[in-house]
Amino acid sequence: MTTTAPATTTPTTNANGTQSSGNALGQLSSNFSTFLTLLTTQLKNQDPTSPMDSNQFTQQLVEFSQVEQQINTNTNLQTLINQGTSQAGTFATAYLGKNVSITDGNASLINGQANWTYNLGAAASSTTLTVTNSSGAVVYSGAGGTAQGNNSFNWNGIDNNGNKVPDGTYKLAVAAQALDGSTIKTSVASAGLVSQIDMSSGTPQLVIGNMEIPLSSVSAIMN
Repeated sequence: MTTTAPATTTPTTNANGTQSSGNALGQLSSNFSTFLTLLTTQLKNQDPTSPMDSNQFTQQLVEFSQVEQQINTNTNLQTLINQGTSQAGTFATAYLGKNVSITDGNASLINGQANWTYNLGAAASSTTLTVTNSSGAVVYSGAGGTAQGNNSFNWNGIDNNGNKVPDGTYKLAVAAQALDGSTIKTSVASAGLVSQIDMSSGTPQLVIGNMEIPLSSVSAIMN
């Protein structure tokens, strides 16, 4: 029985980054032994009077080697990613039980209380404080302190309609103007106790009240 050797094609890259050549090589990315089985079966069933062309056979061996190398590379890369995630999680545990300072404007409203500190680069003629919820909708807007330096804002969770908003993550934005109408530079910070580490997303998230923040949002750690 004569078995026609499958035509070879130029390897391409599939969705998971493993090289493949046609449908047969594409399956190799999930089952490495498939290609070896196909190759040995082809060798056993070839016509002895008309053996496979040596160049074609060599090409298939090259493709086989490329697939093997790519699978090993992907496996090693995944191992490194897993190790990095594990190390990041171990590092994040150092934040447990610590008060941290957050500078992205977010704060956790807990039992109807949220606290921020905002800094004015100069004395202002007027300051407007705006609080938005996790969807970006404005829930509170009002006047703030105008003194140069640090000012505090303690919000009771009551919106501009007099309604109590649910606990959650809220963001404070501060806009300040000088007497001449120019804009004054401002910054906002909040603080909270880290109660747990959430690793469900693969990246450590610090849990403060009912708010989760990445490690990159922490500007200071306080005992």
